[in-house]
Amino acid sequence: MDVSEKRLQDRKKRIKYGYLMAIFCALFWGIWYVPGTFVWIIDPFMAVQDAIIDAGHSADASFLATAVFITGLNALTVMLALTIWNLYLGKFREMRRTIVELKSCTKYFFFGAICGGPMAILGSFIAMGFIGGAFAAVAALAYPVIGTLISSTWLGQKVSRRALAGILIIIMGSITIYATGLYDDFTSGEARIWGYVGGVMALLGWGIEGAVAAKGIDVSEPDVAIQIRFLLETLIWWVIAIPALLILGFPLLTNAMELFSPVVLATLVLLGITFGFCYVSWYKSFPLIGVGRGQGIGSLYGVFAVIFLFIFTGDSPGIWLAAGAILCVVGTILMFTEDSGNLECLRESDGGCAEREESP
Repeated sequence: MDVSEKRLQDRKKRIKYGYLMAIFCALFWGIWYVPGTFVWIIDPFMAVQDAIIDAGHSADASFLATAVFITGLNALTVMLALTIWNLYLGKFREMRRTIVELKSCTKYFFFGAICGGPMAILGSFIAMGFIGGAFAAVAALAYPVIGTLISSTWLGQKVSRRALAGILIIIMGSITIYATGLYDDFTSGEARIWGYVGGVMALLGWGIEGAVAAKGIDVSEPDVAIQIRFLLETLIWWVIAIPALLILGFPLLTNAMELFSPVVLATLVLLGITFGFCYVSWYKSFPLIGVGRGQGIGSLYGVFAVIFLFIFTGDSPGIWLAAGAILCVVGTILMFTEDSGNLECLRESDGGCAEREESP
């Protein structure tokens, strides 16, 4: 076996591993919506909403402030899960090297933390609180479109005609999800606009984060990258956002001791473990199969989420919501079943592409 054949074989192994990581991401991500939905209906979070209203704030303000509090706790538990993971892997020295010696890539993780935390994760919790877990699970299914477009224009990663066809179908599915939901709300007199705003925040945030984080992962390890990203997000919530809300008179720490009850602790631990390993798998897939494909396969989380939510909570999507989700999944499958030969080189500028094309 010559060098070019050995290199091609190694690339194919990396592609298979990348697909596996993206599927693991979808599985953990789907499970995350179960505790993410449950956390809204247990104390102290329901008590926090009542206390905020009693303090003179509106019902919408109480929902949004509680969503910030829940997202901050989610970031904290993910941070703890990732800390244990990287301690087990022995990568804390690499984390220090990345922060100290590779400051240029840390800025990408910081921007990714902003897009993923205050935009995407907060938006998803808002969608869960205002509308429900099933909607929140499928509302962001179009995020691979954002990631693919950004990675194509900014990172120079290739997008085939098959991938573009999948993107168009995903867009159709997203229009079905949002247009029919908004129409039903307006005709029934319900005002759940913040839920739809949260869904848009999620799809934009995760799409942008994937492309931005991929830039930083070019020169760092995915396990270390995701630890730094969640460290920065945790600081955003607990140093800036939550203290600011407390100063403004939002009693977020009402019945705070109930956070240590067995039910709440179990819910928070499940949030941290599922979302932590979802993100680990997500970040690992990007350098192996590209941002667009990693996000595309990861969007199968919508299917897993709907299944798990139905099993554990009885929550199920309506007909039009399910139709939109099916279109999104069909678009994802088009991207997923692309010929692996197109994945051997992720970028137009990859020298390996030219080498493969010139070889007989």
